Amino acid sequence: MSVEKGRLHIENQLGIDWGKFYKSVFALVIPMALQNLINVGVTAADVIMLGKVGEKALSGASLAGQVQYIMVLFLFGLTSGATVLTAQYWGKGDKKTIEKILALGMKAAVVVTAVFMIAALVIPGILMKIFTNDPEVTAQGIQYLRIVAFSYVIMGITQVYLYVMRSVERVVVATVVYLISLIVNVVLNAIFIFGLLGCPAMGIQGAALGTLIARITELVLVFGYARFFNKDIKFRINYFLRTDKILVQDFLRYALPVVMNEVMWGLGTAANTAILGHMGSAAVAANSVAQVARQLATVVAFGLSSATAIYLGKTIGEKKFEHAKAYANRFLWLSVIMGALGGGLILAASPVAAAALSLSVEAKGYLKFMFFIMSYFVVAQSFNTTMVVGTFRSGGDTRFGLIMDVSTMWGGSILFGWLAAFVFKCSVPVVYMILMCDELIKVPITWIRYKSFKWLKDVTRDEL
Repeated sequence: MSVEKGRLHIENQLGIDWGKFYKSVFALVIPMALQNLINVGVTAADVIMLGKVGEKALSGASLAGQVQYIMVLFLFGLTSGATVLTAQYWGKGDKKTIEKILALGMKAAVVVTAVFMIAALVIPGILMKIFTNDPEVTAQGIQYLRIVAFSYVIMGITQVYLYVMRSVERVVVATVVYLISLIVNVVLNAIFIFGLLGCPAMGIQGAALGTLIARITELVLVFGYARFFNKDIKFRINYFLRTDKILVQDFLRYALPVVMNEVMWGLGTAANTAILGHMGSAAVAANSVAQVARQLATVVAFGLSSATAIYLGKTIGEKKFEHAKAYANRFLWLSVIMGALGGGLILAASPVAAAALSLSVEAKGYLKFMFFIMSYFVVAQSFNTTMVVGTFRSGGDTRFGLIMDVSTMWGGSILFGWLAAFVFKCSVPVVYMILMCDELIKVPITWIRYKSFKWLKDVTRDEL
């Protein structure tokens, strides 16, 4: 209690206008939550429409989507690493260095996405067999990959640009771009999947084609904004072609652990999917829906984590360290509240989802149990994500999340989940419960790190 009183006393001495704080935070959170919701909507559109086509098509698209999911984690690692630098340089007022970071991130993204595109086009069968041993599901996934792969490089370019814009508090542009993309995607999905307006019914290939055209739309919109509306932060081709060695070192120092963290976390999630994928298509289909529900329930929480990184990064760049500590404490409580609301949403949605989709009785049974597990999983995930992705990374502490995720996921939930599935032959619900335990394990570890304040550092340089 005395520690809490001392903290409140320090906050009062800082003279923080908390009303202004919350207004500024939610001005960031709401557009980014909408962006997350829109991005989930793209996945949800595929799940809902392909769920009407059949369980095999739904499973094929879901498992093929794991390739893109892993690629997006590379991109998210790159953009999050860039945010560590850009948010603090934004607080410092150094726009020139931010433009260099934008070019550097763009270059890295093109290389990464090109590798994934080539792999999806050349060895789609091998990629699908990682996640399933069902030949029909594999065949469906191959059809999906051979079309959607062409959208990967486009995604890399647009995502880096929009994330850097977010880190300098230009958050609305991404909301507009992704909203238009969602509308295009949903409309074209309906037309191509079911054969509306005189088009042939393409099934899973229609879902992939709709997604590709939506990504092209995003790229056109981003180019238009960059060329005609953005007068603050420019993409300069000379920065893209020329490398600033000192900045590259800083970028690698803070971005590389984030990339590795996101990839290891993503591979862990993909491993969960692969384990369930070898336990039958009913488990895969139920998990596909449960993952969409999780994404929907955490859109605000993930928006909060991004807002945390931006707001605290800017504050640290302004060298207001005590303010950063006070703000971080408010972000912590906001994360718990948002997580609890998300968990309640999942419980409320469970019977609706089971009734709406054309799933087998077995899959519907799994779905109800998975929704229950997700209801408390998202509370812990909201807290951990806001702390690790938001608070810790805002101060340059990018290694902690990597170490924690590798140890708790790969040395914990995945290892014991694999043993439960293939050695002890446990049921799908038991395996799923074990696979989803990692976020609970992380909570006390994350709390201890937060209270140490080892994450609070200024990572900017005076001259670049």
